[in-house]
Amino acid sequence: MPECPLPPDWSAAREELRALLTAADWHRDLIADAELALHELFVNAWKHGNSPAPVVAVLLLTDRALHTLRVSVADDNPTLPNPRIGTADPYEISGRGIHLVRSLTHRFGADPHQHGGKRVWFELDAAA
Repeated sequence: MPECPLPPDWSAAREELRALLTAADWHRDLIADAELALHELFVNAWKHGNSPAPVVAVLLLTDRALHTLRVSVADDNPTLPNPRIGTADPYEISGRGIHLVRSLTHRFGADPHQHGGKRVWFELDAAA
């Protein structure tokens, strides 16, 4: 049986995200949603995006009434995600990650990168 390569360590990205949102006084449930959504995008970039070390960008936009978190994960595969219509089979080994990201966040999308590859992103809002 061929040996499966281990996924890259995403703990630094998770810890940075958690520290940023904790310092901004986000509710712990929203922080958990953001961490899970980041994990799904990170694993997808590694597994399907041909990226041994996906690049994560985290941005927190604030105004008087609303905080918006935008997280993007870049990979080397130019194919944009195409979530299956409807719900994923609960007995499948994979295929639910994008559905999960869409259900945890307020906005989700993917943009082609000018040098090849793509950025898959989500946004999550919290009251200020």
